[in-house]
Amino acid sequence: MLCTNIKVKIKAFRIINFENNVPCSLSYIKFMPTAFLSGIEASVILATRLNEVVYGYGHGIKRQTTSALLHSQILLYAIPYLYTIAGYRYPMVISVAAGNQHPSRFADFTNVMAVRDCGWILLSTSTVQEIYDFYLLGQITAYQSSVPLLLIFDDKRLSHEYTTVNMIDKEHLSYLFPKKLAEEFKERHVFPSLTSFNHSSNEEKSAKKDIFSLMQTTMDRLSALTGRQYFPMTYFGHPESKYVIIAMGAVSTLCEKVIRIILFNNPENKFGLLKISLYRPWSTEYLLKCLPSTVRRIAVLEAIDDSISTWSPLFLDVVSAYQSIQDDKVDIVTCNYNGDEEDICPATITAIYEELSSITLKQRFNIKDLNLGDKSAIGSQIESMFIEQVIFIGKELHARQYACNTERHTQLYSTMKKDTIISHVRVGNEEDLFIPSLIINAHAVIVYTELLSHTEYVDICIDTIALLHQNGLLIFDGCDASYLDTCIPPAIKNAIFIKGASLSTTEDLSSHIQRGKSILDLEKRYKAPDSWNTNVAKNADDLEKKKPNRKPKLLKEMPYFQSLYQTFGDEVCIVNAYNASSIWNTEDADLQVETASFGFGKLISRINNQNQFISWIKTIFPGTILPLHISEVICQWVLQITSANPQKQKVNSLAKTMIHFLQSLPRKDDHIKTILDNQDHLFLKSNWLIGSDHWAYDMAQSGLHHVITTGENINILVIDSTPYTDTSHLTQSKKDIGLYAMNHGSVYVASVAIYYSYTGVLNALIEADSYKGPSVILAYLPQSQGNFNPINSLKETKICVDNGTWPLYRWNPSLENEGKEMFTLDSPHIKRQLKDFLARQNNLSQIVSSELDLSNALSSSLESDVKKRHSELKRRAKLDYNRLLSGMGSSCGPPLTILFASDNGNGEAVAKRIAVQAKIKGIQVKLMSMDSYEDIRQLSNENNLVIVCSTAGQGEMPSNGREFWKALNQLAVGDASFVDLRVGIFGLGDSHYWPREEDIVFFNRPAKLLDAKFETLGSSKLVPLGLGDDQNDDGFETALGAWLPKLWRALNVDDTINEKEPIYTDDQMKIDSNYLRGTISQDLSDLSSGMVPEMSQKLLKFHGVYGQDDRDLRNERKRKGLEKASSFLIRVRTSGGYVSSSQWLDMDTLSEKYANKTLKLTTRQSFQMHGVLKKNLRTTIRRINKTLLTTLGACGDVNRNIIGSAMIDVPEIHDQIQSDIKKLTELLTPQTHAYYEIWLDNSMVAGHAVQDFEPIYGPSYLPRKFKIAFAVPPYNDVDVYAHDIGYIAIVDQDKRVVLGYNVLIGGGMGMTFGNKKTYPNLGTIIGYVSVESIVDITRAILLTQKDHGDRLDRKQARFKYTINRLGLPMIVDEIKSRCDIKLEKSKDFSFVDNFDRYGWRKGYNNTWDYTFFIENGRVRDSPDVHHKTGLRELARLHKGGFRLTSNQHLIVCGVEECNLEAVKEHLRNYKLDNQSFSALRKSSTACVALPTCSLAMAESERYLPQLITMIEDIMEDAGLDNDTIVIRMTGCPNGCARPYLAEIAFVGKAPDTYNMYMGGSIKGID
Repeated sequence: MLCTNIKVKIKAFRIINFENNVPCSLSYIKFMPTAFLSGIEASVILATRLNEVVYGYGHGIKRQTTSALLHSQILLYAIPYLYTIAGYRYPMVISVAAGNQHPSRFADFTNVMAVRDCGWILLSTSTVQEIYDFYLLGQITAYQSSVPLLLIFDDKRLSHEYTTVNMIDKEHLSYLFPKKLAEEFKERHVFPSLTSFNHSSNEEKSAKKDIFSLMQTTMDRLSALTGRQYFPMTYFGHPESKYVIIAMGAVSTLCEKVIRIILFNNPENKFGLLKISLYRPWSTEYLLKCLPSTVRRIAVLEAIDDSISTWSPLFLDVVSAYQSIQDDKVDIVTCNYNGDEEDICPATITAIYEELSSITLKQRFNIKDLNLGDKSAIGSQIESMFIEQVIFIGKELHARQYACNTERHTQLYSTMKKDTIISHVRVGNEEDLFIPSLIINAHAVIVYTELLSHTEYVDICIDTIALLHQNGLLIFDGCDASYLDTCIPPAIKNAIFIKGASLSTTEDLSSHIQRGKSILDLEKRYKAPDSWNTNVAKNADDLEKKKPNRKPKLLKEMPYFQSLYQTFGDEVCIVNAYNASSIWNTEDADLQVETASFGFGKLISRINNQNQFISWIKTIFPGTILPLHISEVICQWVLQITSANPQKQKVNSLAKTMIHFLQSLPRKDDHIKTILDNQDHLFLKSNWLIGSDHWAYDMAQSGLHHVITTGENINILVIDSTPYTDTSHLTQSKKDIGLYAMNHGSVYVASVAIYYSYTGVLNALIEADSYKGPSVILAYLPQSQGNFNPINSLKETKICVDNGTWPLYRWNPSLENEGKEMFTLDSPHIKRQLKDFLARQNNLSQIVSSELDLSNALSSSLESDVKKRHSELKRRAKLDYNRLLSGMGSSCGPPLTILFASDNGNGEAVAKRIAVQAKIKGIQVKLMSMDSYEDIRQLSNENNLVIVCSTAGQGEMPSNGREFWKALNQLAVGDASFVDLRVGIFGLGDSHYWPREEDIVFFNRPAKLLDAKFETLGSSKLVPLGLGDDQNDDGFETALGAWLPKLWRALNVDDTINEKEPIYTDDQMKIDSNYLRGTISQDLSDLSSGMVPEMSQKLLKFHGVYGQDDRDLRNERKRKGLEKASSFLIRVRTSGGYVSSSQWLDMDTLSEKYANKTLKLTTRQSFQMHGVLKKNLRTTIRRINKTLLTTLGACGDVNRNIIGSAMIDVPEIHDQIQSDIKKLTELLTPQTHAYYEIWLDNSMVAGHAVQDFEPIYGPSYLPRKFKIAFAVPPYNDVDVYAHDIGYIAIVDQDKRVVLGYNVLIGGGMGMTFGNKKTYPNLGTIIGYVSVESIVDITRAILLTQKDHGDRLDRKQARFKYTINRLGLPMIVDEIKSRCDIKLEKSKDFSFVDNFDRYGWRKGYNNTWDYTFFIENGRVRDSPDVHHKTGLRELARLHKGGFRLTSNQHLIVCGVEECNLEAVKEHLRNYKLDNQSFSALRKSSTACVALPTCSLAMAESERYLPQLITMIEDIMEDAGLDNDTIVIRMTGCPNGCARPYLAEIAFVGKAPDTYNMYMGGSIKGID
């Protein structure tokens, strides 16, 4: 009697990858019938760890039905436990999802086959229905036989299928699983300990039952109950078939469907299929009984990694079966389908049968090698007639609704492509007609118009439309017909036209589906017009061919891969994570643990094969007759490769020569052919095993311990992606692989970080490769939540290296034999565990005695360094506080604590002003930043508190107030008593900083939050909340002027006292500095701090030096109680941007030795070196001057570096322009001797015998900086209108000389957000002067600004504001009065653009110039290119010079004809001639910004390349990929990259936020 089936449409389950192993979702538990088994307690395990499957859970469940669901990836680890469970004959059932990281949607049985002989029953399923039924069959068989069972199913194929499943009701389950069997189980089984094996239990085992008979009996009972008949092995096909496929898993169902279609079309085809369901125990008799005796050829279809063995296990089982009956008439071949194919279509199965019936038969082949022909041929007629096939591109929910809201049978497969879910839905009356593969001949395709704005979605649509039936239906959801022509991209229009598809639109597809209507019932169909035959590129691949520099999506570990290939080239041999294209799973964000043993085995196998090959050559070589020159090469190769220390380079060179000679032989015997066939073994490789940091959790299980202890010459690169600043990642279970390897003594160990020191990575790779023995390199590449962001990785790396979480070091045992130290520390700090190891090795004392700096770093572990610095900071703070109190003398007024939080200094300045005024009024004052207040609860002891708080970003707390606010915000009412505390808060903000009306909530938000929180905690208001607004005429001063009197009255002090203290202006500071000396010399000698005081910082700018700190590390170091990571920027003046080759080499050397190993080419044609430490400042500047360059006047309130056009069509006038620039440079360079005393002589002339005199500047110098530029039409590459003075050269084209200059004045780019009085401005032409007048007119203009510029308000001190304030006519008259020059009417000229020309250009005197593209002016080596090294070598080769362009690029100039080819070859070798970048990228410019610029509000140089890549995609889609658009980005509004002259400008306003400006001219004139 058949039971009543419960029909359920169900998505069976989805395997979810977790960090350690792979459990399933809860939906599978509901799907399993275990819970229905009567009379037995059931336990279902979601396997997240190995011991939970077979030990932790199993040990605690003594009389329960124990089932588990796990992924095949952990089966290898489970082998010892599987043997143990089988030994105890415990009837556990484990469902195994067989899969891998390949795109293939069918199973990978590699790991399943590895456990086939562990004593378990192996039962394979091929459909979702079989999973349900076979689980029940397996559970019953396991109890009857007392043998555990593995139920195998295809991971992606079956777990992602949404289909109809017939389930058995609870009542009929007892028919299959009688209560008596449950009672026997209770009595029989008490699960023993798994930690030891009890042999006595084996003696009590009952005789082995015939599992095949038990399984068949249970299958028959299930058939009687449900009508679904199963067999251990099932044959389908012609009864006298000659060609048979043997398969197991989901692919066998596809084979079954195809064989039925083939026989339906032609019953005479003698094809067959044997589907294996019960694989273990294996029955040869049953196999031979199932197969027809007429079989002549068998293809064993199997999904395993064929790199691990020559023949597959199922193939060997089949071969053994026929050998047992001595039948040699049957040809048996193996076919593998485990590869990169996403799906296996019916045509694939047909091709296998064609291969079997061909004249010649391959013993082994892969389905990817088969000729499939027309993929849609098989089954298309049947499916077209009886089945509705629809593909949804996106919105899987609609596909599910469509599958659910029908009474017919359904099948749904969902795939993921570029983050878009593509759903394949079949609907029909007969489920048997469904082919279990993705649709390749759809009746309809659904496209969602709101997603068409995404480029990747468009590419997917084009690919999917190709799967549409000719004249099929294409439905656009979310629009009407009138919208189609405008919303559909041209590429999709072309694809639609080619298919001849009908079009339909709907504004709400969901409602149509919910009404249970067919997709194909949609009316209002249209045909694509002829205009849609656009003939555009079909997809993104075609577009890719147009743009050779388009970068593919890189693997996360690609930076280290590139470093390996850059270092070793073709010699590198990488064995990556087993069965994956990446050591991380590329299909999702979860890391996958893969054993080191597998890769190690492959490498050792290669080494052994090579050794055998070498021995074979040595054996056959003496008896082989060869020409003398070939014999000599082979002899040298053998001697070299078998020597004690073979030289890799020499061996490989001889191998190439040998191959060349042998290939040139006219006749080749078998030995020579063998050598050529195995020529890869002639070369010595750099062998690398690469894995992830998950090996560190269990080095024994991962196989890392075994690899290290073998002593083989193998290199291991372990990439750690953990962001250690996130404390949630810290765990004691993760071992230190470096320390573990170092304890073995004979292992080379290095710890590197590519985003901290690329050079350090290269050194470690080279040392590891040359080390004879195992080497381990720990490589840091932090990533947040699996997302690879270079900027975030850079920041994370810097923090972890700086605080000692990831120390950089090298441990080279081979150095001990040379009498050198084995340990080298390459970073500032070291972990305590590493320090303890060194102490145990008795090396620490030796390091201390030989390297003082290193010993200090070693002894200053992170913990002690923090304590020491924290104590020092406390001591200084207390000292300053006592000084402040003592300086107040008779102050006896009410005590007042003033706290401030400010990023730009305004809030701090206001707080200091309030403190000074309070002191004058006799008030006792404490002044500090908010975060400097140690214990928030101590505020209860204060009487009066004033907080001055600025606004950062989008209503955020400033960086030096965030910890204070965090602590305050965590306080609840009653945690501290603030009853006696009176609080007054003044906020600084900009009501229009964020332009939208709804953004007004961000105005002074930090101050408002503080005020509300203090009120909540019970404090009283000292004075009402004051809110300063930059939009007022006087900025925040307006509100502050009204707020301060209220404060003084609240403090009961007289607010009528003349409290205005004279403002100490920057001009007064310059006068007091004694011509820029100040206390710079003394401050540089104080090495207790990495920075100098504020006044010295301002004066240092005149010397070309900026004080900075690494803002990426600022918060972390503050949290650790450390000083900021201070360093200095040095700017080097280069008049007109020209330097000689020797000067370039000197700059390169200094940047490598004292800076951060990069050079920045600025928009002012100068060099910048970043990261120079205080102790190295004098040495660096002294050596710069030795190269005849200088830093004096590169910054500060003087004339900066004068720039000139690098792009000149008349090369003869370069020297003339350069001569005029040098004249003005000599005129405007400061004349103070302070520069030479501080940096060169280190002392003043005795008795001040030499008196300073500034003929141009005077003791107060200029009000603000001053900039001059020379432009030569038709190119405005210097943006001449953006400068205080601009000279536009008027050239006599015939005589090829400069006649004179049009004079511009009043340009400038800087502005301040929210301050309407500041703005960028273009210069105005005031006339024309001759070449001879250039010096006099320059002097007159500069003196006019010196005498009339605003010296009180620095924001209004630039020349452009002076002109605006006094008027242009008055300024021009003033200039004329200061020089005896008549300004003539300006001459005609024209500019065409303001960007650089790249490539070769004819230079002066038959020489050549070449313009390099240097992205954003940063000269450095990277894993992709070695530009810095290439330019260094070019400077040694080239005898001419270099010219820096004002667009941050570089020109090698003066290349003579005789050296031209050598230079071109050099450029090719270092990829310096790569001009394939987009026009967009080549015309982009960015300032430095974060992390070093103190003014930066957002990223610039580090982010613009990523943004350009995104814009390139948009430009490509619009067909504008060859167009030039000038894009510039700055991190703040000061305008260093001259953004306001660009066509598109991004100006940083807050982290990740920019103002976007558009409309600038490409000529740079408006």
